[in-house]
Amino acid sequence: MGKTVTTYLIDGDPKGSQYVFISNKICQMFVIPRASLSILNERKDLQTPAFYILLGEDENIKPKAYIGETENFRERVKSHDSKKSFWQKALIFISKDAAMTKADVQYLEHRAIADAKKANVFMLDENKQIPKSPNLPEYQKDSVDEFYDDIKFLTSFIGCNIFEIIEPKDKPIFQIVSKKCDARGFYDTSGFTVLKGSRISNKSTDSLSWRDKRTKMIEEYANNKNFVINEDITFSSPSKAADFCLGSSSNGWIMWKTERGQTLDSVYRKQLE
Repeated sequence: MGKTVTTYLIDGDPKGSQYVFISNKICQMFVIPRASLSILNERKDLQTPAFYILLGEDENIKPKAYIGETENFRERVKSHDSKKSFWQKALIFISKDAAMTKADVQYLEHRAIADAKKANVFMLDENKQIPKSPNLPEYQKDSVDEFYDDIKFLTSFIGCNIFEIIEPKDKPIFQIVSKKCDARGFYDTSGFTVLKGSRISNKSTDSLSWRDKRTKMIEEYANNKNFVINEDITFSSPSKAADFCLGSSSNGWIMWKTERGQTLDSVYRKQLE
């Protein structure tokens, strides 16, 4: 079933502040760059109970996030602006009918931190613990669960995969098997995911343009003794995934093959022929 999603550019800038919502839903997401926090002075709707995510990067390979809740985002973000240096933009979720309570946003925070830690796509080192879930009446919990589903949809809609747990499901598994590499993975709309347990090359060629980043990724994701990765890693393209596994530049569309020898190219690129 299709959905209609409305995006409104508050200041007319595609990289500036905006809000996004699904037709016939009460969940509204504001996307506010850190450089545009002054807009909060003009918006009383962001001085109500809200669930929020701060997004950014630091020296780690993974992007970084902080998940929180507040009764007034305008006041809460003052502390984050002075004490947290990593973040570049905030996602703020409010109810269009201003009906959310403090307990509602605490429940959203509880669910979101648990799911984001399980997905393990973003660093959440400042969310050290999963907060306890408040006691909500059954009818209210059902309503907030539906709101949370809309949060996950909207974050995915803008390209933020913080809650996405990627699974092979029914997708074909591809592999690269050689003396220096024994890797497996699958391809979907998120990119190419190299599966946990894959063994990668212990060396990078001088010609690999991102060899330094690959070395850092190996330190973070792999066992340095046997070079077996300890968690799934999703890359933006099949070639990037193949480069990581082989330690050299390669065409992932040709290198990744099924057990029967079909290339990724023949399975996906030529499916319309």
